[in-house]
Amino acid sequence: MLLSILLQANTAIADSTATAAGETPPVPGINVLDMLMKGGPIMIPIGMCSVIAVYIMIERYFNIKKKFKINQNFMSSIKDNVVNGNIPSAINLCRTNPTPVAKMVEKGLMRIGKPLKDIEASMENVGNLEISKAERNLGILGIIAGIAPMLGFIGTILGVIKIFHEISVTDNFSISTISGGLYQKMITSLAGLVVGVFAYSGYHLLMLMVDRLTFRIEAAVIEFVDILQEPTR
Repeated sequence: MLLSILLQANTAIADSTATAAGETPPVPGINVLDMLMKGGPIMIPIGMCSVIAVYIMIERYFNIKKKFKINQNFMSSIKDNVVNGNIPSAINLCRTNPTPVAKMVEKGLMRIGKPLKDIEASMENVGNLEISKAERNLGILGIIAGIAPMLGFIGTILGVIKIFHEISVTDNFSISTISGGLYQKMITSLAGLVVGVFAYSGYHLLMLMVDRLTFRIEAAVIEFVDILQEPTR
């Protein structure tokens, strides 16, 4: 009993000392989920933009990466078959490798006997089509990178308008009212900027992969034309 009284007395003394020293209680941490919920209805389209951006980035990344998978000996095998005059085997080899380069080479093999310019043009057409397929939905990613920050700013502006409307109605011009309202409404700007930066970065990273694929396709066209110019056995 005496021990509990002494503990209570020590606690009271410590509290009074902290108050006298001007110490403030620790500020509670920020819960991310609660913070997002306080952003208001504008967080719904921002959240949808983030989901779409993530889906497009993952789907396009693996799709483009798959297009790069090709046997290192593919072009040398094509060369051997063409030089030996075994065109059907070369075509079958292309069909067993469903990649942009293989599809383009297959088109060139099927045009053998025509002028080189026609063969090269037909291969380039196939290559351009494959590049267009690789760039599919990347435009949507670019749109999200642009509109997500604007949605965040719209949410913030609407929140500020609401705050000042409440002040005009209630005449409550306290700092807590203004700071609390702004804290909640600035969340939309932060969320929009984060989604926009994420989508912008993903768009340009994927475009770099497409550029590499374009270079590989162009190199394959040049190599195939060189193969056709070699004498057959």
